[in-house]
Amino acid sequence: MKANHRYDAIVVGAGHNGLICAAYLAKAGRRVLVVERRHVLGGAAVSESLYPGFTFSVASYVVSLFRPHIIRELDLARHGYHVIPIDCAFQPLHDGPGLARWADPERTRREIAHFSRKDAEVYPEFSRVMTRMGQLAKAVIDGPPPALGSLHPRDIGTLVRLWRAFKRLGPDLQRAAIKLFTMSAADFLDLWFESPILKGPLAASGVIGTFKGVRTPGTAYVLLHHYMGEIDGAFRSWGFARGGTGSVSLACANAARTYGAEIRLSAPVSAVLLQNGRATGVVLESGEEVRAETVVSNVDPRRTLFDLVGEANLPSETATQLRRYTYEGSSGKVNLALDRAPEFACRPGIGDHLRGDIAIAPDVDYLERAYDEAKYGEYSSRPFINVVIPSLTDPSVAPPGKHVLSCFVQYAPYRLNEGTWEERREAFGDTVVDTLAEYIPGLKSSILFRQVLTPWDLEQEFGLTEGNIFHGELSLEQLFFQRPTPELAHYRTPIRNLWLCGSGTHPGGGIMGASGELAAKTILRRS
Repeated sequence: MKANHRYDAIVVGAGHNGLICAAYLAKAGRRVLVVERRHVLGGAAVSESLYPGFTFSVASYVVSLFRPHIIRELDLARHGYHVIPIDCAFQPLHDGPGLARWADPERTRREIAHFSRKDAEVYPEFSRVMTRMGQLAKAVIDGPPPALGSLHPRDIGTLVRLWRAFKRLGPDLQRAAIKLFTMSAADFLDLWFESPILKGPLAASGVIGTFKGVRTPGTAYVLLHHYMGEIDGAFRSWGFARGGTGSVSLACANAARTYGAEIRLSAPVSAVLLQNGRATGVVLESGEEVRAETVVSNVDPRRTLFDLVGEANLPSETATQLRRYTYEGSSGKVNLALDRAPEFACRPGIGDHLRGDIAIAPDVDYLERAYDEAKYGEYSSRPFINVVIPSLTDPSVAPPGKHVLSCFVQYAPYRLNEGTWEERREAFGDTVVDTLAEYIPGLKSSILFRQVLTPWDLEQEFGLTEGNIFHGELSLEQLFFQRPTPELAHYRTPIRNLWLCGSGTHPGGGIMGASGELAAKTILRRS
């Protein structure tokens, strides 16, 4: 079946980057169609009611890196974008009250002093340095990468702008930046702190979403991501989207529709239409062909070019480089509906320490042992778990008195040494619940519903190749002008009029929106 519709641009995938790209293109006057495989928009930034009365942020679950200028330029607040800031990062322990780090510096200092007076005095300086490093990284992520060797004024201007940002740091912070971009999270933290209890949750921030250990060089850069967040002008802020993470995607979709974009759900694409080496539209799995001057893919680079275009249609060097681009998913997700609020044995009561981010990461050795098991194809028997209870802050996501508990889990390697993820999914879920139950008495008896997502499930359900939540490892060799490859780093592909706008492009993953924005602005500038 063939359709007569013709568009200026078709965006494949209604994840938040695809929707942002569509909004910018439509705002510029282009006739835009977004086609989405699933029945619900948002990609991994999605909210779904999996159990009566409960709304789950099924995959992505916190917001921070979303670029403030995108919110302003697309007027997303008017379209429903509302993020509630998180005030606390809590680490429960088997002995003692645990460690809570607050937005209030003095309150945090008192908490840390229970474990190390030295660390309590050093922590404010560490936070200041990391905030400055985050501002440097902000200069990197808020613009397209330069083409190395290019004499184009725009590329030269980008390099000059980055050099000036680096130079403004001064010698001490410049040295700190070099260490941050090259060292492991554990080694970098050893330069600052002595308490293993403080270093545990901080180091865990350096491996979230990566198949690397806390002692792997380069993971300190991922740690930096937790100091790059910005909410309502407040730097280093993280938060919950009111109504679940899908409300962020819905706000992007509402903006795109306001500017005239169309969005079609349950419309999976089987191929990109090609004519004389040029993209001319897409073929849906239904057989319908939809024509457009430009095709933009929010699908990851491998799926776009190998599955939708076909390796036979690519230059051999492109295919070779793309095969070397690594995914290696390492994480899973467990979502629980509870009939009551969970209480931690180390700090009883439903206090403010439960309204933010909760990390099961007792120390660096615990995290490294979890990684060691994953290296050999086993999920961690005692995993790192990042827990949030959004219903304590946003009552709209659960019935009165009941709660949503969301767990991000590492490590869960995509390739298992024995068995398949279909066979071992529930055992993995049991491991997560058993680990949490060591800290939360009565947790098991309070569970009304459980959803377990393995890397295989993330691939099958959300199209995340190998279950990688960032559309490819956030390792140094896959960042900036090498993401996903030097040839593809500027959103353009070797297929004329076919572009990339997803997290597999600069600046990478997370609910950031920058890939979609930068791709759209590049397309508008060059087409």
